[in-house]
Amino acid sequence: MIRRPPRSTQSRSSAASDVYKRQYFSGPKIKWILDHVPGARERALRGELLFGNMDTWLIWNLTGGPDGGLHMTDVTNASRTLLMNLQTLDWDEDILALLGIPCAMLPQVRSSSAVYGEARVALPGVPVAGDLGDQHAALVGQTCFEVGEAKNTYGTGCFMLLNTGNRIVHSQNGLLTTVAYKLGDALAVYALEGSIAITGALVQWLRDNLGLIGKSSDIEPLARTVGDNGGIYFVPAFSGLYAPYWRSDARGVIVGLTRFVNKGHLARAALEATAYQTREVLEAMNRDSGVRLTRLKVDGGMVFNELLMQFQADILDVPVIRPTVTETTALGAAYAAGLAAGVWRETGDLRANWRADRAWQPAMDAPTRERLYAGWLKAVTRTFDWATG
Repeated sequence: MIRRPPRSTQSRSSAASDVYKRQYFSGPKIKWILDHVPGARERALRGELLFGNMDTWLIWNLTGGPDGGLHMTDVTNASRTLLMNLQTLDWDEDILALLGIPCAMLPQVRSSSAVYGEARVALPGVPVAGDLGDQHAALVGQTCFEVGEAKNTYGTGCFMLLNTGNRIVHSQNGLLTTVAYKLGDALAVYALEGSIAITGALVQWLRDNLGLIGKSSDIEPLARTVGDNGGIYFVPAFSGLYAPYWRSDARGVIVGLTRFVNKGHLARAALEATAYQTREVLEAMNRDSGVRLTRLKVDGGMVFNELLMQFQADILDVPVIRPTVTETTALGAAYAAGLAAGVWRETGDLRANWRADRAWQPAMDAPTRERLYAGWLKAVTRTFDWATG
């Protein structure tokens, strides 16, 4: 049985930890601008300042900008502001009052799949349809439309989303509760999200800061020069830990070093760090949702690293499946637009379009899996309390 770090050191509800988590959202950044930029609040109250995430800026410009452009967003991007009420799917008056943010500067909140208008610049007359946040679009692109289906995107960081259906699941284990998507007039679908700050960025760090590899793809052959991690763990808490810990005081560590360890072990430990962090997020999702994942759909640049994908399947003890189209964020946005424009009729059509390219089956025995994971959890505790200022 794996013993997790004590809750007092695992996920503190301290003021510092709460501030760190809030930095993930754009709402507090609006407050900072209004509080610190001379005249900003007055202009916002007069309706002279508008706010939006990147999607809002793009739609506004495509549909005319200052000449009658649409000032809107969708429920997924709105949920990234900390200002939206997950139940009403509109801006929360109490939160706006608490932060002192005028509602007049915020965009209209719309469905993720609808025809919002027509482009007036760049693509005149082309319908502007479909608006999804990055990871939400990847969930749609992976056609995770059923409760309990999940995807993990492996990029600079890792982002795992679990579909919880029309039910809002408030996380008790360090995850984010978010809107997954809203297609047309259908009810909104919700998700639990686990965000990992450093995964692919660790490979880049080995390349750029240490010169251990010449290019990112060199990491796999280097890691294959050894049969295991040599007893070391690499916890890349370079700027703190995200889910499920949310520790701004954590810093990166390499533990278990002996004279036996070489650069192959470092490369392997760096890849394994991604898989271990993913398991931590998945276990938090299992505890919050009560649903045990039976397979994990994966996408992003790192899914072509077959050593990592096999280790991921081993350490999770579930199949890991890579689709034929790994750019699932763009695909999900296209799906949302296509549903709105009538290219597809329903989500079943999208499921029929999804294809698996490669699957990795778990091949590690349970005692080895749990021993390795116990070592990781022990290593994570060594990152805590380094940054004290």
